Amino acid sequence: MTIKVLVVDDSALIRSLLAEIIKQAPELELVGAAPDAYVAKDMVKELNPDVITLDIEMPKVDGLTFLDRLMKARPTPVLMISTLTEQGADATIRSLELGAIDFIPKPKLNVAKGLSEYQQEIVSKIKVAAKSKPKKRSEGLSRAKAIPLSYKGTETIVGIGASTGGTEAIRQVLQQLSPAFPATVITQHMPPTFTKSFAARLDSLCDMRVKEAEDGERILPGSAYIAPGDKHLTIVKSGADYRIRLDDGPLVSGHKPSVDVMFDSLAKVVGNNTIATILTGMGKDGAKGMVNLKSTGAITMAQDEASCVVYGMPKAAVDMGGTEDTYSLDKMSQALTTAVEKKGGGTRL
Repeated sequence: MTIKVLVVDDSALIRSLLAEIIKQAPELELVGAAPDAYVAKDMVKELNPDVITLDIEMPKVDGLTFLDRLMKARPTPVLMISTLTEQGADATIRSLELGAIDFIPKPKLNVAKGLSEYQQEIVSKIKVAAKSKPKKRSEGLSRAKAIPLSYKGTETIVGIGASTGGTEAIRQVLQQLSPAFPATVITQHMPPTFTKSFAARLDSLCDMRVKEAEDGERILPGSAYIAPGDKHLTIVKSGADYRIRLDDGPLVSGHKPSVDVMFDSLAKVVGNNTIATILTGMGKDGAKGMVNLKSTGAITMAQDEASCVVYGMPKAAVDMGGTEDTYSLDKMSQALTTAVEKKGGGTRL
């Protein structure tokens, strides 16, 4: 089945480049290209696109305002076109909260060369977006109360891996976790500037402390550490402490940071004191690491298909036998809390 794509961007060059990439992909059909939100609004009604690529920075009505209105009135899979700047990262994180499925960074330098190199990624993300399940957006950002937990010690570490759709899934999970929750390490596929903005946004919304991980820092309860977008996050033991070690090695399972690298590290260093979950995402990263974790006696789980934006990474983990249970996203925080209570507290302080 052909995927109908609408391009919305105020830059004629970007519209032209995206149009050419879409036209060259056999399974994609360019149904229109709009220079602003006003034209795009009419095109959405007339052309009924399967996927929209949307520029964040547009005149008159910016991309975020258009996206907000679209997801309230007519939920459609949207890929944001974002700049790799701090301001662009903040806006992109906001767009994912508003319902965008994923984003495509704009190249910094030679635009034509950059987008040409991104061709495979763009086509792949459009295809994934077409299969995703966007939800109608309600007013405001819901914030559930944290689940009560009595936990002391630093033995247990929780690991979370995610990709496409993961920023919102991680937010929903962390917002329900108690400030007494064990130290949590998180790998989400995104560029460096974006992980810093993502961590800061989560920190403002959650009872737990959330930060971008730093090399050598001690892992403490009540804190969640996001892997930087250009480094693998691993765990090392330093005396009685667990500490973070950032690794600048090659891509693993097609990614850096890689969920597999983080899970393998947890399996090796933390073992059966680990609780791990894999959330929505495209591909297989994390599945092998989940199998390794389960073999150590760690508690492992995954998000179920019905609540995933993209049932890729969790499916791979389930198919490989790495997970004990699957849970819907709205039950995941409780499942993790119950697992922590089952493991019990340790004495390492």
